[in-house]
Amino acid sequence: MFLAGFAALAVMPLLPVAARDLDGVALYPLVAGAFVAASLLGGVLGGTWADRAGARRPLMAGVVLTVVTLLVSATSTTIWQLALGRFADGIAAGLVAVSVNAAIGQSYPDHIRARALALMSACWIVPSLVGPPLAGLVAAWWSWRAVFFGLAGLTLLPAVAAVLLLRGRAAQGGASQGAQGTEEPVRRPALPAAVTVSAAAALTQYGVSAWDVRHAVCTVSGLTLLMAFAPRLLPPRTWRAERGLPATVLLRALTSGAYFTLEAFVPLMLSTARRVPGVVTGLAFTGAALAWAGASWVQGRLQGRVPRHRLVAVGAGVMAAAVALAVLCTLPPVPAAAAVSSMVLAAVGMGLAAPSLTLLSLTHAPVGGQGYASGAMQTSQNLGQTVVLALASALFSAVSTAETGQLTPFVWAFALLVLPVAGTACLAGRTRMASPDRQHDPEPAVTAAHPEPMDET
Repeated sequence: MFLAGFAALAVMPLLPVAARDLDGVALYPLVAGAFVAASLLGGVLGGTWADRAGARRPLMAGVVLTVVTLLVSATSTTIWQLALGRFADGIAAGLVAVSVNAAIGQSYPDHIRARALALMSACWIVPSLVGPPLAGLVAAWWSWRAVFFGLAGLTLLPAVAAVLLLRGRAAQGGASQGAQGTEEPVRRPALPAAVTVSAAAALTQYGVSAWDVRHAVCTVSGLTLLMAFAPRLLPPRTWRAERGLPATVLLRALTSGAYFTLEAFVPLMLSTARRVPGVVTGLAFTGAALAWAGASWVQGRLQGRVPRHRLVAVGAGVMAAAVALAVLCTLPPVPAAAAVSSMVLAAVGMGLAAPSLTLLSLTHAPVGGQGYASGAMQTSQNLGQTVVLALASALFSAVSTAETGQLTPFVWAFALLVLPVAGTACLAGRTRMASPDRQHDPEPAVTAAHPEPMDET
């Protein structure tokens, strides 16, 4: 997880440089969106694989594929090869994220899971501080390709370790049951539906990158495909927020969509409308990573003291305050530093809500279906990020064309985020565990395969 965070945070700032070097700036939105779109497919593959054979095999496949895809990106001679490398890397990231969450769900008793997930979040602290500046220095002094080669070398050791140490234990995986797992049969997502949803997500992210007829057609087509096929990858009745796993999966989409959209537009506002130095924007990302990890540590310490669904509601309330602060920051008299604070505050809310939702999903998972639940959470996270960001971007572009002022489009984009965070606060009770008193009882160690999504990405 440490190396995954390092790779994610180090690579993203280099993609514009790579696209320019490969004469593919026009296709940069596709390159940037390929990772998230492919992680949808990786999450589905990883969840199904983990339930059938244990978490070790998809984890091994994920770390090995990560090395291969980094080498593909490093040796890119065209923008299309770079896009292919990022797409394959997204599949690998989905496999690793779901496998890690599934392994935590099956290998640790309930009263330790929260701290295990907090440790996963803590793995992003050092990468958030070191990754972007170090990658920038290497790219400036040498080449952006050297960053990809270096990351591949760093990932090679855990890839070899995973193959050698876990290979002989893969057969130990089997069905497991959470503390409150249901006996309902697991409806496995179909691979064609997963492929279609991944392609639709990439199409949508490309479509919202500009405001013309071609991009509008791509956006509408992508959203239509998502609405038609995404429900097939999620638990039944997710869109109706039925109590248990469906509501938990839906809230993951709402919280992730709100947070990552805020994370996209606040830096844009700082660099364009507010004209602040780049170092201030960098501090916003660093502060957000630290705040997320700190809040995640707090929720781990609250295990057994505060019901999980209440932590979700509190996290949503904190995110609502962050959205309100972001709207306030569109007023010229408000210092730009307040916008940085909105990202940090939103990260606190996610640090409380995201691990809690992951734990709730593992608890609500059907018997032998913790990999399925983890895959659904990964899919939901990426779908929420794609859809909410697409809607906010479309609204932002529409208001921008009206020439109403440089800050007005940001007001509408931030105001839109009130809907998902308010929905999360209102529906948090539907994720409540059936027997709250049982959350203190340690459950027997289980041996199968199942994981915490890479929402920190």
